[in-house]
Amino acid sequence: MIDPAIFAEALRGYGITFFAGVPDSLLKDFCSYADDTFRRGEYIITANEGNAIALASGYHLATGKIGAVYMQNSGLGNAVNPLTSLTDPEVYRIPLLLIIGWRGEPGVKDEPQHVKQGQITPALLDTLGIPFWVVDAGSNLDSLLKDLFGTLERTNAPAALLIRKGTFAAYNKRIKSDSGNPLGREEALRQILSLATPQDLFISTTGKTSRELYELRVERNEPPSDFLTVGSMGHTSSIALGVALGNPSRRVICLDGDGSLLMHMGAMAIIGTLKPANLVHVLLNNASHESVGGQATVAGGMNFSAIAKACGYREYLLATDSDSLASSWQVVNDAVGPVLLEVRIRIGSRKDLGRPKSTPEQNKSVFIEKARN
Repeated sequence: MIDPAIFAEALRGYGITFFAGVPDSLLKDFCSYADDTFRRGEYIITANEGNAIALASGYHLATGKIGAVYMQNSGLGNAVNPLTSLTDPEVYRIPLLLIIGWRGEPGVKDEPQHVKQGQITPALLDTLGIPFWVVDAGSNLDSLLKDLFGTLERTNAPAALLIRKGTFAAYNKRIKSDSGNPLGREEALRQILSLATPQDLFISTTGKTSRELYELRVERNEPPSDFLTVGSMGHTSSIALGVALGNPSRRVICLDGDGSLLMHMGAMAIIGTLKPANLVHVLLNNASHESVGGQATVAGGMNFSAIAKACGYREYLLATDSDSLASSWQVVNDAVGPVLLEVRIRIGSRKDLGRPKSTPEQNKSVFIEKARN
């Protein structure tokens, strides 16, 4: 396996000292090392991958240096626009190094939402005209990087490292970011389910939130009929908005995460403008990309009350413990939406947390049956 420190120093040897992107589980050991050891401004967690491409481009324009952008391969969807209309050789020809975690690689077992992207990632990079090098635990890093940076110097355009599962050696993160909030996410979800009605429609964000919601339904001996957004990070609130507009007679509860909300925060402005009276937007905020390694988000220092009101939400509520969650929900029951309920939670989940037994298509079918009846 490749030691994250050796990988970082090898890139520094080629002048790469600026990293921007969105954390990925296959890159978590490198990201944790960078978070612990890089100076402020050298390692930046962006709202989405397209932001990171633009950020690295601006850095190059100002310094002449090449920036690195790290992401999961699912993030290529967010990055295609700036890769084709900003950095591409036929537009501005801006060099950058992409470091991409290869989820769903053919022949490697992974979750359903990663399979398609894993299959098409090499072809997508080819279509984009981005040369790439596959990296695994046994790669000769010196030889590989010599070849890659020779190409970067010759083309002055983007190039990529495609990182296979198990490439990086484990790194134990020293800096533990935790809000100290008493409420855990699963505990908050359990309480919300007890406060909701059987007719409420739930749409939950990708990652551990959907996994916990599924298990809590099993725990309550209830059919798992919620829409579990296993992929499409950042789009949960827009899915919920569509459901709310399509079925105005039912209350729709969107269970969002801070990383998800930040990724496409413009959706809040659309929700606030359309003002669906039946939409409750729950923000489970632990200021962390917990599902991919616990990297910090900027959500811990944001004023979501001001943001919600500026976007046009009719109500904002804050819960920091079980008592305030219960009292906030009483207001939710009487409020006209859209409502943003921010629930500040601590980082952490059960080690034995399972995954949904149903396929995404089965999940869709049972949700449709509940939503349309």
